[in-house]
Formats: sequence, C-alpha cells, structure tokens
Amino acid sequence: MPHVANLLTATLLTLLATSVQAAAPAETLKPLVQTLNERLNIGDLVALTKWDSGKPIQDSPREAQVIANAQTLATERQLDPQDVAQLLAAQMEANKLVQYGLLARWQAAGAAPDTPRPDLGKQIRPRLDELQTRLLQQYADFAPYRHDVDCPKWLANARNGLTQDALHDLALTRATGELCIRRIAP
Repeated sequence: MPHVANLLTATLLTLLATSVQAAAPAETLKPLVQTLNERLNIGDLVALTKWDSGKPIQDSPREAQVIANAQTLATERQLDPQDVAQLLAAQMEANKLVQYGLLARWQAAGAAPDTPRPDLGKQIRPRLDELQTRLLQQYADFAPYRHDVDCPKWLANARNGLTQDALHDLALTRATGELCIRRIAP
C-alpha cells in the first residue's frame, strides 16, 4: 500500500508541476498584452493632439529615436535588439492605425470629442516612455515562449475582451501580430 501511495503522490506532483509550467507562459503574456492595449489607448490622446495641431500622424524622426532607445534597453536586458525594434515598430504601426481611424471618424463628424487635451511632449510622451520600459520587461519575461505551438491560443485568450471597438481590436491584433513565431515545416 505505501508503494501505491508513493506512486500517487509522485503522479500528483508531476501533474501539478506540468500545470504550473503550462500556466507560466500565459501568465507572462497577459500583462504584456494589457500593456500593449494601454499603449494603444494612449493613441486616442495622441490623435486628439494631432487633430488640434494639424501635425501629421507620421513622425519618422520620433519613431527612429524610440526604436534606437528601445534597442539600447534591449541589449541591457539580453534581448535581441532586432526583435525589440520589430516589436516597437509594430506598436507604432498599431498606434498610427488608431490615430488614422479616429481622425477619419472625426473628419466625417466635423469635430473631435470635446475632452481634455493633455500635452503631447510633457504628458503623453513621458507616459509612453514609462510604458516602453514596462513593455520591454514583460516582453523579456515572455520571449522564451514565443515559439511554443500554443502561443497563438494564449495570445487569443489574452486579447479577448480588452478592446473598446473594432478599430482598437484591429490595432491590438496588429500590435501583437508578431509576438508568436510559427514554426514552418522544412
């Protein structure tokens, strides 16, 4: 009887260890996707400042600066700088998607929402910089799981219910589109 009890205990411990390991990737992905969504929602505020100022959405010098800074931070975190550049480029593309969509909506309506406008340089960009630091740490936590066959399922679950409308859902899909790396059969 002690042999059966030991066998049951060993089996139970193995199952628990497996379930903890299986949960870890999804648990590291969820905060990353939430941060990406938070970053996209700031795009609404950026769109308001662009609406008011008439400045173009495309800001190539700023984008290059953000990517260069992220690549420096990537090296410090032992991440591939090219992977981080791709991640940040996807975030900026997704953010521009939100901005273009909102500006088109407001142009059709003849006005943007009457909401407070934070300062782009003094309030919005520092917030984006803070989010970038958090995003890179969360990306580093998740990076080992990017090739896992279950990654797309985890990603779909992590994105589920986060967005407020179809525009933001599409943008979040773009922002997360390269988090999982699909294996291609030889």
